Order: sequence, then C-alpha cells, then structure tokens
Amino acid sequence: MPIDVYNPPALKPGTLRITPIGGIGEIGRNMTIFEIDGKILIVDCGVLFPEEHQPGVDLILPDFSPIRDRLDDVLGIVLTHGHEDHIGAVPYLLKLRGDIPLIGSGLTLAFIEAKLKEHRIKPYTLEVKEGQEEMIGPFELEFVAVNHSIPDALAVAIFTDGGSVLHTGDFKMDQLPLDDRLTDLRDFARLGEEGIDLFLVDSTNADVPGFTPTERSIGPVLDDVIARAPRRVIVASFSSHVHRVQQVLDAAHANGRRVALLGRSMVRNMTIAAELGYLKVPENVLVDFKKAKDIPDDKIVYMSTGSQGEPMAVLSRMVNKDHQIEVGDGDTVILASSLIPGNENAVYRIIDGLTKLGANVVHKGNAKVHVSGHAAAGELLYVFNILKPKNVLPVHGEYRHLVAQQKIAMSAGVPEENIILAEDGTVIDLLDGVATVVGQLDLGFVYVDGSTVGSITDADLKDRRILAEEGFISIIVVFDSSSGKIIVGPEIHAKGFAEDDSVFDAVKPKIAAALLEASKNGVRDTHALSQVIRREVGRWVNVSFRRRPMIVPLVIEA
Repeated sequence: MPIDVYNPPALKPGTLRITPIGGIGEIGRNMTIFEIDGKILIVDCGVLFPEEHQPGVDLILPDFSPIRDRLDDVLGIVLTHGHEDHIGAVPYLLKLRGDIPLIGSGLTLAFIEAKLKEHRIKPYTLEVKEGQEEMIGPFELEFVAVNHSIPDALAVAIFTDGGSVLHTGDFKMDQLPLDDRLTDLRDFARLGEEGIDLFLVDSTNADVPGFTPTERSIGPVLDDVIARAPRRVIVASFSSHVHRVQQVLDAAHANGRRVALLGRSMVRNMTIAAELGYLKVPENVLVDFKKAKDIPDDKIVYMSTGSQGEPMAVLSRMVNKDHQIEVGDGDTVILASSLIPGNENAVYRIIDGLTKLGANVVHKGNAKVHVSGHAAAGELLYVFNILKPKNVLPVHGEYRHLVAQQKIAMSAGVPEENIILAEDGTVIDLLDGVATVVGQLDLGFVYVDGSTVGSITDADLKDRRILAEEGFISIIVVFDSSSGKIIVGPEIHAKGFAEDDSVFDAVKPKIAAALLEASKNGVRDTHALSQVIRREVGRWVNVSFRRRPMIVPLVIEA
C-alpha cells in the first residue's frame, strides 16, 4: 500500500524532530535523525542486505536525501553497536562529509575504523562507555549498558529542550551473559523516574513469547556436537559475533582441536576483538588457515562466514566446490545463527547443498546452537513496566514486529494514541511530552552495485529480473524509409528463451507488414519504428509462448 507523502512544516525553535530513515518495516538500514534548533544528531547508519528479487545488488543504504544538503549541521553519529545493519553505511555517509564525528564504544569504533580504513577514510571518533555523559551541541547524551549478540552495545538517552528520548539500539536481557555485562535495568529505572518522553525500542523479537534463552546455554551444545564429530567441524556465524566465536574456541580447546578462522571479515573482526580483550583466545588454539590442512581432520575446527547463504561467503563457495575446503562424508557443519527474514531460501539451499555433499548439518532447527540477540515479549514488557514512557516508537523490525510491540506497550499501560507505528521517513515532532506525526518523506532504497552507489534503480532491477526469468530477444532491421520496405533482416536472436531461433520465422512477415503499415501512415522516426517492432513481437511471443522476454529492436535507416 503506497504511503501518503506530505512535507513537514518548518521546525519550531525548541522542538525536537525525529525522523527514522531506515530500520522500520525491515531488518536493516537502521538510521534515525534527531534535529533541534538547526542542529542534527544521527543514531546508527547501517545497511540492508539484498534479497533474491534484487539481483546484482551488494548492499542497500538508507536514503541520505533528507540531510544531503545539510551535512554541515550534523554534529555526530552515535553508533549503538558494531553490527553491519547499524554501522555498514557509515563509509558512504562519510564520503559525503568526512569529518562527521563518530561516537560509540571501544569495540564498535574499532570495527568501524577497520572498515573505514578499507575505504581510505580516517574518522574523527569519540569513545564512550556506559554511565558516561556527553554534551554534543544542544543534545545531552547519556549511555547505558545493554547486552546483545556482540559485546559493548549501548543504549543512548538523548535530552533536549524539546524532550527526552531513550533509544535502546539492539538489546536483550540475558541474565548470564558471557562477558558478565548485564543490561543496566537500574539505569533504565532511573531514567524512567526522571521521565522519558519517547521510547525507541528494538522490536525484532516482539512477536516471540517469553524470554530469550541465555548465551551460556549454547556452550554445552557446541561442546557436545564438536566432541561427537568424527572429522572436520565447520561453524558458520556472523563475522562480528564475538560471543559465539568465544564459545567455539572454548569448545574446540576442550576437545583437543585447533581453530582456523575463514573469511576476511571474520579474521579482521576477531583479530580486533582479541587485541582489545573482548575475545579470550586459549593458548595454541588458533592456527592460520594455510597451516590447518596439515592438521588431522578430527583435530580441526573451521570458523567461517556465510551463515545467511550469502553467495560470495565461505560457506556458499564450499557448497559450489569453489573453496580449498572440500566438504564431504563425515564432516559436521554448524550454522550458529538465526535466519534473517528474506534469507530463508538461500539458507535452505546451503543446508541442502551441504547435505548432498555428505555433511551432517546442525542448525537452529534441529539443535540449540544459537540464541537470538534481541529481547522477546516477556523482556520487553518488563522494560516497559520499569520505564513507563509517555510515547513509544517501535523500531528495528518488520511491520508484524512493530504491531506486536504496540500490543506489548498497550498491555503495560501506554495509551494506543501515544504509540506511533511509523514508516521509513515518518517525521515526528516532540514538545512538552507530546509526540506528533507532522510529515512523511518519500524515501527509497539506495543500491550499491560494485563501485556504483545510487545509480541502480528499481527499473534496472526489474530489467534484470526479466532477463533472468524470461530471456532476451534482439531484432535488427535495415529499413528503406522512402519505400517502407525492409532491405536487410529482420535478424532475430534470443538468449535464455529456450527455443531455437527458427521459431521466429513465423513472426518475420508480421514485422515486415507492421513496418510497411507504419510507413504508409507517415512514421519515419527510427525510435518510433522500433516501438512498432517491440509491440508486434511482444504480442506474438505472449500469445505463442506465454512469455514476456526483454525485446530490444534496432532499426537502421538506409
């Protein structure tokens, strides 16, 4: 259903304007703009990974158009944690203005600095910790510890003359976290007593009842699977999931195995995590991949990327037999991650492919090898009861998650009219404890395709899908405009059409007749004549074959 686009009024002095431009109605592209008195603060700047109906696309960025002409007003970017859907678009924003300060925890900044180095960008950074307060122009910031599936995650409270906001980032309430760093509910309670006017809350698991299991429950399962594996073990996870890598290192060490890290991002991130002390590497466990082939199969674990079926990641290349590791009988592959919505088919193809190669595939569907990093409904209700926010903006979730979050908030006593079910681009003004929707921007997807950013359109993707699904037909004609007769052709060639080119003999007389008729009617323009051919061939192909291929005619005037 198309959204009703309307421009917001000019922002009044002392009013806080909040505009999420990504992360609502989708899992990814998390980015929210906060503006007051002409100054802008951004929270998160992430990417969305493409789905099957977006062929050739590498990444999808937030639409920066609301701030593109106002980059000098941006005081900083607060990064809640180091996952790609929260930091992945930072390099593309900094290419527009390179000196925007980045504000985040030690690990988060280390991850983004390594990424920016690949883009040859040296950022300005401000490292913060839980409990720390910072004044950034008209924004007073306070950072709160939260736990997630990556260490060092932070929620951020934002205090302005227009009102107070608490943004959770991604969080859960693991009571036995691997790093002993609890979500700080005491700080949440204190903030609630002081008064939170608007609560931006992670909604990813709002439709999951109960409480998210603890990370510690995964360790014994991984240990058991690795202990029983007869040959090699390959564990696939997100390249930033420090906790899961820690558990794999510990389980391998306990079972006398060594671990080789696979994938550039995995090696980069875990090297950083180990150097900063977030990853505790048992002595003599890690081994370079090049040396791992000399280790007996029952003494090695490979830790790789590709748990979401990404086509260029390590696991997909193994399935396609395009990797040095050839998966075979007796190997055990563990998919230690959740399914991101939209990736289901790709992941199931990986599972099928590995199974065909003879591997025993262990995944969340048949063993407890992963727990989510997001709070489930029971935890969220707990937080609402502690915080008692005046207004709520569910973020980070598809529409069903946002609606589930709305119901949780209402059950905790938040009036329905104070809960905003927004879209990307919804403009909300906050003043005197009242949050009001004042506009809806028309925002789109910005596609990264190789080195191209923003040039690929939805129309281009539609053409790619047609080429992939329906095929391609080209027609070349040399045409005498004075007589209306064809001098050479039509030459017709098809690709991906699954029919011999001889089938087009039946349509050639129709093309000639259509061109002659157009010439009699005074049509001389080669583009117009090309359209005549396209329509004639299109009708014939549709009637004869029930197909709609891409048709590219070329008319050359003699």
